[in-house]
Amino acid sequence: MTTITAAMVKDLRDKTSAGMLDCKKALTETEGSFEKAVDWLRTKGISKAAKKAGRIAAEGSVTSYIHAGGRIGVIVEVNSETDFVAKNEDFQDFCTGVAMHIAALAPTYVSVDEISEADREKERAVLKAKALEEGKKAEFLDKILDGQIKKWASEICLLDQKFVKNQDLTIGQALQELVAKIGENIVIRRFSRFELGEGIEKKSENFADEVAALNKG
Repeated sequence: MTTITAAMVKDLRDKTSAGMLDCKKALTETEGSFEKAVDWLRTKGISKAAKKAGRIAAEGSVTSYIHAGGRIGVIVEVNSETDFVAKNEDFQDFCTGVAMHIAALAPTYVSVDEISEADREKERAVLKAKALEEGKKAEFLDKILDGQIKKWASEICLLDQKFVKNQDLTIGQALQELVAKIGENIVIRRFSRFELGEGIEKKSENFADEVAALNKG
């Protein structure tokens, strides 16, 4: 059984603004997992951030970031409830940090909710074939695949990735910190990432064929 320390409770309280007893219960219920405890508090409607989540966020900012001498570009839309907050320095720093993160780690989705069932099944089929090839026993496959799918989803979804500016937090946790600090609902709505030449099949020249073609001419 995981020991819940006072430091763990304080850290969770600082991040969510929930009461000390609620934070201790959340950590106990989730066996000391910080991320799961945050979700537990949100589910119960206890955390300050959770209470903001249902409010409409239609203002905000569209932030752009260009990296590597113009080879990678990112546009991200982050919404807030008011235009006043959109001008807040902490909000703007967060938007810029998220754009830089997207440039660096190239997530596919904002959250796991956006992953289609078809994409999940496709990935599961690939992982299953690989597991069987490696000699994994069929009776253990479902448990193995469930864990691998969860890991895959966390790697391609922005909110579950470790924030490049602070490896102690995921993007989702950093977002909740900002919500608690500012006092408004904030939502990462969408993003686009562009990489120079991406998707273009580059022409591959065969030197021998090129010389032969010149001789024919």
